[in-house]
Amino acid sequence: MTVQFDPASLITLNVILALMMFGVSLNLRPADFQRVLTIPRAPVAGLIAQFLLLPLGTCLFTWVFRIDPELALGMILVASCPGGSFSNIMTWLGKGSVAVSVSMTAVSSLAATVMTPFNFALYGWLNPHTRAYLQEIAIEPGNILLLVLLVLALPLILGMVTGGRFPKLAVRSEKPLRLISLLIFLAFVAIAFLNNVELFLARFHTFFWLVVGHNLLALGLGYAMARLMKLSVPDQRAVTMEVGIQNSGLGLVILFTFFPDAGGMMLITAFWGVWHLVSGLTLSQIWARRPIPHPTEQAI
Repeated sequence: MTVQFDPASLITLNVILALMMFGVSLNLRPADFQRVLTIPRAPVAGLIAQFLLLPLGTCLFTWVFRIDPELALGMILVASCPGGSFSNIMTWLGKGSVAVSVSMTAVSSLAATVMTPFNFALYGWLNPHTRAYLQEIAIEPGNILLLVLLVLALPLILGMVTGGRFPKLAVRSEKPLRLISLLIFLAFVAIAFLNNVELFLARFHTFFWLVVGHNLLALGLGYAMARLMKLSVPDQRAVTMEVGIQNSGLGLVILFTFFPDAGGMMLITAFWGVWHLVSGLTLSQIWARRPIPHPTEQAI
């Protein structure tokens, strides 16, 4: 069972994400981050759900329901990855707090240098059904840090500087950038499906509902944690997207490097990369059509 995925496409995708992050950050200002630093409830809520609740919940789910070991290990790997840069775009499209989303992505990406291999090894070992398939993995922290700097931090800073110097440009470009972002994501969804349509259809019954249910679990945990912490609606949306949109690209890099023959794990991780775009875009468009309540209202 081989998933058709060109690792070189990750480079193209990262370049596009960097350009999109530049567009998103045109309307960000230092004051947006000052609130996050002075009131850190949102980032804390997201990190707890991201690195504790989601991997633990995934381990228990795959254990209790005796999911096929290779598929289960793929789910645990995805749950161990940090939030992806897609979450920033989805939050922006859904009128959530982009400042919170971006700061959470940056922190979780750096924390992933330790937490991703640790959680994958820990929960893969705790589940007796996946223990035999587990192998030691190692992630080069410098590579992840470089990726974060090039795809997130650098375009973010350039976007903020450009938006500060040319505020009219930021206002005029908001709607076109939203439309372009949506079209690009839809194009990636279509291309990913067409490249693997025969395999997806043949193995539909083994992975589809696992990925859908797992993604719902991630979104639900993020939303529940945000509500528990009594966050504002924009912050709730940011936390929900951050936990529900995983960096499946990192998962695929780990698989191609350390588990090149684990077809079941690749199928789970690759389809996660497709499905979380579908679910994230759907949720963001629903949110975009709903007005933001008064700060005293906590309904989402």
